[in-house]
Amino acid sequence: MRIERLGQDKIRIFLTFDDLSERGIQKEDMWQEIPKVHDLFTEMMDQAYKEVGFDATGPLAVEVIALPAQGMVVIVTRGKYDHHHPGFGSSYEDELPDEVYEMEVTLESSDTILYSFDDFETLIEAAHVLNHMLENVGRLYKYNNKWILQVDPEPLEETKIQAIIAVMAEFGDATPVTSAVLEEYGSIVIAENAVEVICSHFKLQN
Repeated sequence: MRIERLGQDKIRIFLTFDDLSERGIQKEDMWQEIPKVHDLFTEMMDQAYKEVGFDATGPLAVEVIALPAQGMVVIVTRGKYDHHHPGFGSSYEDELPDEVYEMEVTLESSDTILYSFDDFETLIEAAHVLNHMLENVGRLYKYNNKWILQVDPEPLEETKIQAIIAVMAEFGDATPVTSAVLEEYGSIVIAENAVEVICSHFKLQN
């Protein structure tokens, strides 16, 4: 579980699939109101307070984004306290003010595969392996001093998608950054066919 402060009232939490499985939670469980999901959220808020000083009192807007290869990105935005806010747990706030959060949850799913690379030479290695598996795919961004390769799996077969994820995981790191964040804050380096372009311009080092 990684926690990053985005602003005074906003944090981003990255949960890997290992984080979920360790707590007995499946990806599909995040779409249900069940006790272990509530326990996970409480754990996240406790850790957010300890690590970055995020106080989760008052109404919270919670955006959960499921990513195919990386895990879950949870973006929590704290609003101003309002006794009439119709969020989750509002009817219990007088009885359990420290244990129940007011939440308005938005659930999304993204099929886009995103992996980050600290070193461009490592990205070149990954691209040469991927180039034997893919055609005309990939977009490359620079964000927070990392190279981030984006692959849209829509035209690909499921078995090929899993193979691509395995290669990217071998050379790169799962990233909590979403496509929307990259489009707004990242710098686009190669707009299309990034894998092929990298391979055509950069040869493997012996």
